[in-house]
Parts: sequence; C-alpha cells; structure tokens
Amino acid sequence: MSLIERSRETVEQLLARRNLAKTYEEKCQYALDLVDMHLHEENPDRIDECIKLYTEDALWETPARGVSYKGRETIKKMYLRVFDSAEGIAFHPIERFATPDRVFDDMWATFRLSGDGFENCPFPIGTKVKMRLLHNFHIRDGMIAKEIGYEIWRRDE
Repeated sequence: MSLIERSRETVEQLLARRNLAKTYEEKCQYALDLVDMHLHEENPDRIDECIKLYTEDALWETPARGVSYKGRETIKKMYLRVFDSAEGIAFHPIERFATPDRVFDDMWATFRLSGDGFENCPFPIGTKVKMRLLHNFHIRDGMIAKEIGYEIWRRDE
C-alpha cells in the first residue's frame, strides 16, 4: 500500500485488513499502521475513531503518574480531559518499531498545562512542559489491547 493510499485509509478499512497479514513483516507493518492511525486520530475531533482501535477491555496506563483506565469509554473520557488540559500540544517523533504484537513509539511532547485533566500531574497549571514519552502498545487480534505511556516530565522554560 502506498503512502497516499495509507493516508486515505479509514479506521474501518484498517480494521478490515487486520486478519489479512500473513507474513511476519506484514503483521509488523499492520501493527505500525494501527498505531500510526491511533496517533493521528488522537484528538478531540476524531476521538470516536481513535477509540474504535482499542479492544473493548483495553487498558491504558502511565506508571509515572500511577494511573490506569480500563475500557473504551473510560479511556475516551480520560483523553477528553487531557485534551482540555494541554494547550498548544505538539509531538516530535523520535523512533517507532514493531513486532506483530507490540509497537514501541518514542517521542517528545510539548505543551502548556491549561487545566487539571492529567490525573496525578507533577506540575501546576500554567507550566510549559517538555515530556519524553515512550508508548508500549500491546496488539491483540489486530487492535490495541493495552497502551502504556512512560512519561518523563520536564519544565520547558
């Protein structure tokens, strides 16, 4: 699939091809495509599409803040609170790689805390943040079953 074809793919089209991958390389590419779609749909306008990429019993956690959320609806509510609390958010990719059932994504995220939507947040509202963020996605049956976000919070002064 070309880059242009992949950019036009919808969530439903992506999920429809989850069982088509046969080789190890195809399965790895599907896992990468799944996470790429997730990260592109992870915004307030497209959150319902993003949530479709999770299993019904998905678990989302971040050990640094000691929080976890189980199930699509709980994860969606968490994301909406976070979106309302991160002003000017920008992501700066570093590296992403996959096996058929794991995707690791390393990036920087920068934003200003504008609300209290980050449960157990280490900084007060108003702080400019530069966060190193490593995601460990667990893939089951072609969907995200678990997402662990390892966060390293820093002030961005």
